[in-house]
Amino acid sequence: MDESPLDAYSRIVVAVARDVTPHVASVRMRRGAGSAVVFTDDGFLLTNAHVVGSGRDGTAVFADGSEARFDVVGADPLSDLAVLKAPDAPAAAVFGDADALRVGQLVIAVGNPLGLAGSVTAGVVSALGRAVPVSSGRVGRVIEDVIQTDAALNPGNSGGALANSRGEVVGINTALAGIGLGLAIPMNSTTRRILSTLMVEGRVRRAYLGVVGVPAPLPDPVAERTGQKAGVRLVQVVPGGPADRAGLHDGDLVLSVARTRVHDAQGIQRQLFAEAIGLPLPVTVLRNGAMVDVIATPTELTA
Repeated sequence: MDESPLDAYSRIVVAVARDVTPHVASVRMRRGAGSAVVFTDDGFLLTNAHVVGSGRDGTAVFADGSEARFDVVGADPLSDLAVLKAPDAPAAAVFGDADALRVGQLVIAVGNPLGLAGSVTAGVVSALGRAVPVSSGRVGRVIEDVIQTDAALNPGNSGGALANSRGEVVGINTALAGIGLGLAIPMNSTTRRILSTLMVEGRVRRAYLGVVGVPAPLPDPVAERTGQKAGVRLVQVVPGGPADRAGLHDGDLVLSVARTRVHDAQGIQRQLFAEAIGLPLPVTVLRNGAMVDVIATPTELTA
């Protein structure tokens, strides 16, 4: 009998669950809990910054029942990523590149929702490039370039793995938005740079412009003239921030930052690491059909 599409789907999910689950831990701290993914063979784990909060250590429990004590190496609330070190952790999961994801693609989430260890859910990529506002106490921030999926995520899934059909971890799940909305921090060149910095320095110094943007297509005449198909539409320019002082406005379509074309929020983030703090940053936007050049001077982002 021929294999049905549902049989093929099930076979993929089973294989990914088998390959990824051993590398995903349930993490327990004095205050709070969540999940984490082993991402180096020498015991570094990746989770969400909001999972660790201000904690410094805790216990990781793996699918085979083994436990390992870990220390928090560093956390970056802006990307909602944190790095843990557990010398007795198993081998690393295989990581992929979220930039290769497409809307509609199959993804599988592995984590520990509501204390239920080793839980697996499956769905599709619902959207890419989301900008998600979150808050912690009185502090508000926006997590840029987020993956949206219809794979069910609940508290405890935060810090777990989002994998593609090949079993490659392409995102770190976050349940910050609440029950029923699946979101994940993408694994790509930007997040890998963040992780490398956290492993060495324990924190990420960032330049701050004060904008929130989403990918948007360029009008056809502009696209034909420039050879650029998309930019970043500013949906919020923070009052009093560097972008506001430079003259950027809500609705501007950002074409380039630091003379480098941008097509999504990640393109802007790449220009906003520590070396950009206090330096004039040329920004080109499309406004009312005309190209406008401004010079913005990023400040250092503080909590």
